[in-house]
Amino acid sequence: MHVLILGGTTEGRRLAELLADEAGVRVTSSLAGRVAAPRLPPGEVRVGGFGGAEGLAAWLAAHHVDALIDATHPFAGTISFNAAKAAAVAHVPLLALRRPGWVAAEGDDWHEVGSLDLAARALPALGERVFLTTGRMGLAAFAGPELGAHWFLVRSVDAPEPPFPARMDVLLDRGPFTLDGEREVLRSHRIDVLVTKDSGGAATAPKLVAAREAGIPVVVVRRPAGPEGVTGVATPEEAIAWVRALHG
Repeated sequence: MHVLILGGTTEGRRLAELLADEAGVRVTSSLAGRVAAPRLPPGEVRVGGFGGAEGLAAWLAAHHVDALIDATHPFAGTISFNAAKAAAVAHVPLLALRRPGWVAAEGDDWHEVGSLDLAARALPALGERVFLTTGRMGLAAFAGPELGAHWFLVRSVDAPEPPFPARMDVLLDRGPFTLDGEREVLRSHRIDVLVTKDSGGAATAPKLVAAREAGIPVVVVRRPAGPEGVTGVATPEEAIAWVRALHG
């Protein structure tokens, strides 16, 4: 049985590890290639796009894929819709592996918005020293003159490319992050507002706890809607059960 994982996430790597131990299962992980030195999962790995839904459907057929699992980042967006279209065309079962989103706790000061542009508009009323943890893509939303007085600490795995905020320091780092480490980042950089996407998961959640403890407001970008009608699970273990049911 050949399983293709659209990965690049912690859950995708964990699923590849589990499938590598399954008898009679061949696993291939596809990574988008946006990170220069990604952590490679076990099994076969391909890097780069497919050329849209049609290209993915052709790849599924050419490589005799029996099951497709979309374990991409909750904000990957386009690839999830392409996966749904390709799976329908190629008649390949599709599963979405999505970590649960974060839930505000008592004491949190969250400001939920629907996009990075709306996150940027919310900042003038909340603070001027911004911890921006939305990754290196989409920084143009925070580069406008209306935020010229703001200072940004941008954390990403790889160095960002312009356009980006005029007043900015870059912190190159990769999760998982610790609570003590996040407390120190907020303290040493005198952060007064945090901006994050609702990525979910434990690897980057400590920043939310640190912000709550410090009384710092958090601008949370909500997840975009995914394709309808796709079966979804929250953990790699549930995905393994789905594969086993298909495999018999």
